[in-house]
Amino acid sequence: MKQRILTGVIALVLFIPFVIYGDLPFTVVIYLLATIGLYELLKMHKITWHSPAGLIAFLLLWLLLSPSIAEYVAFMIPTYSVQIMIVLVLILLAYTVLLKNKFTFDDVGFVLLAVLYVGMGFFYFLETRNSTDGLAHVFFALLLIWSTDTGAYFTGRALGKHKLWPEISPNKTVEGALGGIVLAIIVGIVFDVIYQFPYGIITIIVISLLVSVFGQIGDLVESAFKRHYNVKDSGTILPGHGGILDRFDSAIFVFPVLHLILQFLLN
Repeated sequence: MKQRILTGVIALVLFIPFVIYGDLPFTVVIYLLATIGLYELLKMHKITWHSPAGLIAFLLLWLLLSPSIAEYVAFMIPTYSVQIMIVLVLILLAYTVLLKNKFTFDDVGFVLLAVLYVGMGFFYFLETRNSTDGLAHVFFALLLIWSTDTGAYFTGRALGKHKLWPEISPNKTVEGALGGIVLAIIVGIVFDVIYQFPYGIITIIVISLLVSVFGQIGDLVESAFKRHYNVKDSGTILPGHGGILDRFDSAIFVFPVLHLILQFLLN
């Protein structure tokens, strides 16, 4: 537990300044985190990073993220990113023929879904930070994610009796999940009182509830991956916490959902 807390504090001290500063440094950090996250997922499926499939996967990820870096680069790759991605997918499919189905159509599907899974979460992390009131919305989302985890942990330990989804995550309970939602709503209301979003208290409660629920779904989805591939953690880069996907599994689901909600509220 001490190692987990120490790693968490150090990670926050290193990460939060980039979130606050934003712009290109934050974009570079998000690219790095997304790349490591995809590497962890490919490794579960036993696809090495330096294989043709691995390299194409990284290129597809960077192209998926490329609109977020368009204003910082002088070349035109973001403009033609969709066309380039189509070519890369065709090459990936042709790779199944070259390897005589040792790399199969199912493997192509895994690579594409892995890129989409990791890419969409981190892309909308960037989109949220770069939007109106982006810094406030990012901290709002992160605090809701962290409060959900905290509420679920302590409520589950104190009151947990009914397993939430034992085949996927044996330690999670229904009581813990509800405790996480309640604490997230409380934190969301407190944050709104301090920052004063222009949405109204009922909207804040609904957003907090949805963020908490989808954050927990994201956690369960990543647990399902690990259960399927029979690994304890997605990686070892964060001692006591596991890998990047272990720490950002909730955010990968939360930021696309939050982006859609904000688009609805602001349009």
